[in-house]
Amino acid sequence: MNTSGKSVADSVQDNGAFEKAARAGHFVSGVLHILIGYIAVRLAFGQSGNADQSGALAELGDQPGGRVALWVAVVAFLALALWRILEAIVGKKSDADAGSVLDRLKAAALAVVYLAFAFSTYGFATGSGKSTGQQNAGWSARLMESGGGKLVLIAVALVVIGVGGYHVYKGVSKNFLDDLEGHQSGAVVKLGIAGYAAKGTALVGAGLLVVVAVLQSDPSKATGIDGALKTLGSQPYGRVLLILAGVGIALYGLYAFVLARRARM
Repeated sequence: MNTSGKSVADSVQDNGAFEKAARAGHFVSGVLHILIGYIAVRLAFGQSGNADQSGALAELGDQPGGRVALWVAVVAFLALALWRILEAIVGKKSDADAGSVLDRLKAAALAVVYLAFAFSTYGFATGSGKSTGQQNAGWSARLMESGGGKLVLIAVALVVIGVGGYHVYKGVSKNFLDDLEGHQSGAVVKLGIAGYAAKGTALVGAGLLVVVAVLQSDPSKATGIDGALKTLGSQPYGRVLLILAGVGIALYGLYAFVLARRARM
């Protein structure tokens, strides 16, 4: 990147309003994770719902002022995605150097994730949102029609399992502390450990279900985190396990609030 381009990117990152908007993306993510956890606990007591992002967005949209909140969420996710794109180009604002290639790749991957969040949230804000589980099952059904499609599904499943495993590792190893500014309290550390471990376990479960769906040629099993949590709830002591999973995901939501305030940007 040339000097003038980097200077423009640096000046954008130095904009206080833009940084606050990007931090708001972490806050919105926290709200959605808490709602997912809440829905998971409801499922444990026999109520209906989708314990995934689409279910959380639908829940948020049904509240008073929910449509406005959804539009705010769209803007916040877009801001955070743009921030990650800039990090992929010039590195973190808080880094003395430009950052490693791995750091830039992680920033680019996160940008894609937050753009996807913004797109999904936009759907619910405009009244055209769809169940993530149903969409996943539909895509899986189409891909299972060919051998190449099945390989793609397996590859995606392995990536999801890898991401989930990394979340568990990041929580247990406390590596998430590198993402935060300054010294953190014991409560924040515990939130991070429990939250990352719970979310990672749910992602691993979702990935494994995709593998099972391919092996059994049953796309209905490839429904993402919602399917993983509902499968967990159907096991012996499933109610207890589902409650623990829901609480853990909600704790990740609370940790996202910490990120909104203290993340190294």
